[in-house]
Amino acid sequence: MRIRKGDKVQVLTGKHRGRQGEVMRAFPGSSTVVVDGVNMAKRHSKPRGATMQGGIIDKDMPLPVSAVAIVCSACGPTRIGVRFDEQGRKLRICRKCGGDL
Repeated sequence: MRIRKGDKVQVLTGKHRGRQGEVMRAFPGSSTVVVDGVNMAKRHSKPRGATMQGGIIDKDMPLPVSAVAIVCSACGPTRIGVRFDEQGRKLRICRKCGGDL
C-alpha cells in the first residue's frame, strides 16, 4: 500500500467522488484509509463514566485504498511510482510529471 498517513488524497468513486482530504489513518492489513471529513457516519454512543456524554456522534469511516488517488502539487490526482536515490532509499514519485511526492 503506497498511501500513508498525512498524504493529501482525492476520492475517485462513490458518493464522495471529487472530495479531497488528508489521510488520518491507514490500515495496510485491510487496504483501507480514513480520510478527514469524507465518508462520515452517525453513531449512537452510550454515556460512559461521569464525564463522557452520550448521543449521536459523527465518525469517519474507512474507504478502500483503491477508491482514492494521491494529489500531486503540480498536476493533481495521480498514481504513485517508485524510484531509488543515490543512498538506496525508496522515493515515491508522481507518474504524470515525475516529481517527488
